[in-house]
Amino acid sequence: MTFPDPWTVLLVGTVALLVAGALAPLETLGWWAGWFGEEGGRDPDPDVPKNDAACYVVFLSGIHTVSGVSFARRERVLLDRLMTELRDAEILEVFPYSVTDRPLTGQRTFARFWRWALARKLSKRQLAGLAGMLINIRNGWQVAVSADRRYGPMYDAGSADLLAQRLRSAGYRPGSGVPVVLIGYSGGGQIALGAARPLATRLGVSPTVLSLGGVMASPRTLEGLHRVVHARGRRDAVARLSTIAFPGRWPFVRWSSWNRAKRSGLVTVADMGPMDHTGRDGYMDAERHLRDGRSYLDATVDLIASVVEGEEPRGTAARARAAPHPS
Repeated sequence: MTFPDPWTVLLVGTVALLVAGALAPLETLGWWAGWFGEEGGRDPDPDVPKNDAACYVVFLSGIHTVSGVSFARRERVLLDRLMTELRDAEILEVFPYSVTDRPLTGQRTFARFWRWALARKLSKRQLAGLAGMLINIRNGWQVAVSADRRYGPMYDAGSADLLAQRLRSAGYRPGSGVPVVLIGYSGGGQIALGAARPLATRLGVSPTVLSLGGVMASPRTLEGLHRVVHARGRRDAVARLSTIAFPGRWPFVRWSSWNRAKRSGLVTVADMGPMDHTGRDGYMDAERHLRDGRSYLDATVDLIASVVEGEEPRGTAARARAAPHPS
């Protein structure tokens, strides 16, 4: 088996990074201008049957995803567990990296390329790593658009419309007061946090945001949110680096909305023990166990269940302490 020259991979990655960055805001700007996409999420559809769910939980996956149905094995196991554990809740998925709800492999100009990239990534053969990197780069730029002070409000409005449409399609009635919990994994944390405030206006309810190793900027405002729980493993370098990347998250920037919300109790940081960001040792690993006997997956499900039920986060801090805090 021949492997591509490292310099070729670096060149392709650099070009892809620059092109993706230049194109990243275009879909959002086009949606905002009304060139494509449908405006929705404001009025209930009378043809959708009423849903008696006690809570609606929306899962926003990380930047590795290409559509609104996760292909990652561990994520599928997590969602199956949530459906089993939270029988009174409606569990939904969305593709958070498109304000028009178009999967990368759907009706897009470059859909054929993204289908190739997904197939190559799943094959785990030659160029699988490069294909996965290209998907991550594309979606990572959408996270940057949401975090951007110029384009972010437009992106967040589009994400809120998308979420409202999916909730309405599942039977949610705006104004009913039924709780909504947004679970943002990795880059999905930023999308969930940005969309929460405009979503509150559309639904007439204050959403809860649960960040699972979320990559997030300090939000422009947290007005209208019920609460934010940021679950972070001690070995999660991605979540730790995201704190460094966004100055509003720095502890000494006391006037930022994030730090003011932490002081007021609106934002809670949940210690997930020795968990990593993804894969083996990640939040969804069913093989690794904490000292109390629960798998990492069990502890993550416990945490989500406690947040959905409106309790203090379970499965964190003292109970999850399987390793000392890093110095």
